Amino acid sequence: MFKELSPNIKSSITRSISQTYEQYMERIDWDEEAYDIEDYLMLWKEYINERALWYETLSAEQKEDPQFHEDMAVRINEVILKMLTDPPSEEQIATIEVLQEELGTHYDYTCKAEATYVENKLMRMKNK
Repeated sequence: MFKELSPNIKSSITRSISQTYEQYMERIDWDEEAYDIEDYLMLWKEYINERALWYETLSAEQKEDPQFHEDMAVRINEVILKMLTDPPSEEQIATIEVLQEELGTHYDYTCKAEATYVENKLMRMKNK
């Protein structure tokens, strides 16, 4: 069913998944031990019901179709896996290393999204 959606809707769904995942991970300070898929899915549900314009374009039948929900679960897993395996850029690594040396910190990060979080956190610390 997901495959039948327009490219624009699929792109919007992918963006929604990645944005809500980044927001969720920021809320838990990228702490893997605090991660709870149920909490993320609640945030995702809230997002699609209150802010996702693409969700409004779906028919009631599409929203209720079990295949649609199955396809969405697969898509969520694909997007999150891609995010978690996308390595930080060399520029991010260099910036984080400089900031950590200046601030005397040591934050680990394994993917581009987490590196963005760490970089932003360090910049806020530096600007205080």
